[in-house]
Amino acid sequence: MSDVTHMIASIAADSPAERAGMQPGEQVLAINGHELKDIFDYHYYSDDEELDIRVQAPNGETKEYHLTKDLGEDLGLVFENGLMDDYRSCHNKCMFCFIDQMPKGMRETLYFKDDDTRLSFLQGNYVTLTNMKEADLQRVIDYHLAPINISVHATNPELRCRMLHNRFAGDILEKIQKIHDAGLEMNSQVVLCKGINDGEELDRTIGDLFQFHPLMESLSIVPVGLTKYRDGLEPLEPFEKEDARKVIEIIEKWQQKSFEIYGDHFVQASDEWYLTAELPLPEAERYDGYIQLENGVGMLRLLHDEFYEALSHAHKFLWKKREVSMASGKLAAPFIEQMSRDFEKKFPKIKIHNYTIVNHFFGERITVSGLITGQDLMEQLKGKELGSMLYLPSNMLRMGENVFLDDVTVEQVEDSLQVPIDIVKSSGGDLVDALLRPHHDTTRNNIIDKK
Repeated sequence: MSDVTHMIASIAADSPAERAGMQPGEQVLAINGHELKDIFDYHYYSDDEELDIRVQAPNGETKEYHLTKDLGEDLGLVFENGLMDDYRSCHNKCMFCFIDQMPKGMRETLYFKDDDTRLSFLQGNYVTLTNMKEADLQRVIDYHLAPINISVHATNPELRCRMLHNRFAGDILEKIQKIHDAGLEMNSQVVLCKGINDGEELDRTIGDLFQFHPLMESLSIVPVGLTKYRDGLEPLEPFEKEDARKVIEIIEKWQQKSFEIYGDHFVQASDEWYLTAELPLPEAERYDGYIQLENGVGMLRLLHDEFYEALSHAHKFLWKKREVSMASGKLAAPFIEQMSRDFEKKFPKIKIHNYTIVNHFFGERITVSGLITGQDLMEQLKGKELGSMLYLPSNMLRMGENVFLDDVTVEQVEDSLQVPIDIVKSSGGDLVDALLRPHHDTTRNNIIDKK
């Protein structure tokens, strides 16, 4: 029986599938006689050099294509559903879940809690492994799917069950052991909640996971994000300066041990810990190639270093003076301010106005730029000196879209503030380039994937 999730959306030009005559709208049923359950089956069975692919055409007719290709060459098929299967939602009720802390009335897709191990492999999502049956885990091992990104939070079985509100969540170490024994690479993360999984429990968790290093390649420790929408949820407190320093002390103890044994640092603190602790950011070498960048580990250090590297090589004669503006969340604001002043020293004809956006939409405890909404931008920048261009980081927008989290578009913000907006890519070098770029070269749709 055909399945709409197997429908071909598009086919890459000059790919094996196009050369064979396959068409969008057809549904892939089997490869070399193997029926497909999801994208993992597709990748596994399509790796051979000669393939017989059975499809169902839009008119219901079943036919077969014979393809030849190089070993490892992609067929060139893009499916309507990236997983070729239904997405698995999260069965946990984590005490720190950000989705449970969102206001009502937002786009329905923003409330979907995914916990699908296939997305860990395909997109880098972190998953708890709680909805994986033994057969699912064995399938991952058989297909050698790696790396797997695991949300651990605590290795103490009773504590993990409590934090995830799932009585079956306590077997995380057994599952990790099985993945490790199969030789698969992993990464992990811990969302830290004050007075719950910090202190001795954090030390225990890091120690338990360190035994799986180096196949457990990295571990990030991030503080819980607390919005103003926590009515009816378990009471959680924000970390203060001294709390953050204790967390860093534990992390740096394990970093030193890992470096002595393996020559890397294994566990790392997200940027918020150092800012809350009022301590300098670690040097670039401590981030081991920024393997946990997606969790906010080293983002500010990388931005800083890339910016100053690009600034040191930037040489451009500017005919006219101009004023521009930038907006960011509270977390990055001090860094953006210092970089702006140093940029002005080298290019004094450019005046930069910096604005720190307080997150009224989610609550003032949310300080990252990636959760700033169009509403807050319009409200807080109205009437401000914005100059001839407003620069915003790409992570304020939903991935690949021209839209903020609250469904406000870039064009709506431009119209409200009466200033053109340039969406700047993620690197410090991109920021230098954007500031020096003539304004007529900017476009409204200079959007890249959220980093």
